Amino acid sequence: MNNEILKGVKTPTPMAHYCQGVLHHNTIYAAGQIASDYQTGVPSEAKQAAAFPYYGSNIQKQARYVLQNLQSVFASAGSDFKDVVKSQVFLTDLNDFYYFDQIWKEFFPVPPPRTTVEIGALLVPGCKVEIDLWGVKSQVPRQVIIGAKTPTPMAHYSQGILIENILYAAGQIASDYQTGVAPEAIQDPAFPYYGSNIQKQTRYILNNIQSVFDSAGCDFKDVVKAQIFLTDLNDFYYFDQVWKDYFHHSVPRTIVEVQKLLVPGCRIEIDLWGILPNTPKKEIHVQNNEQPSFCHGLIVNDTLYTSGQIASDHKTPLIQIAHQDPAFPFYGSEIQKQTRFVMNNFQKLYQQGGFDLADTVKAQVFLSDLNDFYYFDQIWKEYFPSPPPRTTLEVGKFLVPGCKVQVDLTAAKN
Repeated sequence: MNNEILKGVKTPTPMAHYCQGVLHHNTIYAAGQIASDYQTGVPSEAKQAAAFPYYGSNIQKQARYVLQNLQSVFASAGSDFKDVVKSQVFLTDLNDFYYFDQIWKEFFPVPPPRTTVEIGALLVPGCKVEIDLWGVKSQVPRQVIIGAKTPTPMAHYSQGILIENILYAAGQIASDYQTGVAPEAIQDPAFPYYGSNIQKQTRYILNNIQSVFDSAGCDFKDVVKAQIFLTDLNDFYYFDQVWKDYFHHSVPRTIVEVQKLLVPGCRIEIDLWGILPNTPKKEIHVQNNEQPSFCHGLIVNDTLYTSGQIASDHKTPLIQIAHQDPAFPFYGSEIQKQTRFVMNNFQKLYQQGGFDLADTVKAQVFLSDLNDFYYFDQIWKEYFPSPPPRTTLEVGKFLVPGCKVQVDLTAAKN
């Protein structure tokens, strides 16, 4: 039996090459949604009417439009928003957050774990928010998790949800939600040579997430996927030193530079997926493509969690096979060569784990420039005749200068 493709009755058919969602057993993987009908750009019902400038706002109209479309996708799986177990919200301007959150509360009386970051741009000009959701079938038992030592968030989300043997945790930043950046996460100006802000923030965050994992009966050795959102990739090396204190094993990891986080002064947000202890897992790697401090993939049950892939072997800068030869400027393009390199690595990774790209149930594509999207998408179609749900965002830089795209995939097979 193949994974079931989901199509919301009221959800606009996308222009790009992806589907609206996939149902794998009990898990719903939805594509990221923006406020477009893919015919007129941002549709009139997602725009503030010029004749009525004091009624509603663009961000609230867009948020409602997006959530109604996602609701339709969930309905096609026989589920509702009470069944959402994880969410990621990508805003082009965090000044919109407060007004966005008012609409969010209408749709989520019981809020799921959430990660919220500011990114550079979305695929349709004028769109201000993209929302990415994970869910389960309505009959699946779930447990809301609260970390005993983790600060209670100001915004409308929970710290974690445990579904069967999977822990979906909210993204965490270095705030106590009382003073801004927590005092213990700030470098003491009286001791400027001891520690650093990024290291103190990383330690504060990981201690708080550890408390959430403890409450679920899990440990950091049970982490199966990590996404790290940094406001400045120059912080990566110092972040990674602290990371190694908590993770003595390799974890699939994706590193993304974003514009801002919800509390000014916060430099990093960490988003983790975990499993219950003693759940079998298998680590897999792509040969000749070693990446520091994390593995390329982990198989848990019938699901493959992968690290984000960029066009680098992490030994040299952009390797020649993914680099347009200046002697042949009219053959191929940089973004297409990089995309093909990345997808070939995923193909090798999947094969080593006994998977096929057709088993992909979730894709996130991070581009440093959305002007590259059309040419990226041409290569994408070669690898995905039947496309998975996808989220596409313009973000900042990647860990290797010159890289233009990072792809993050999850696969599941029956």
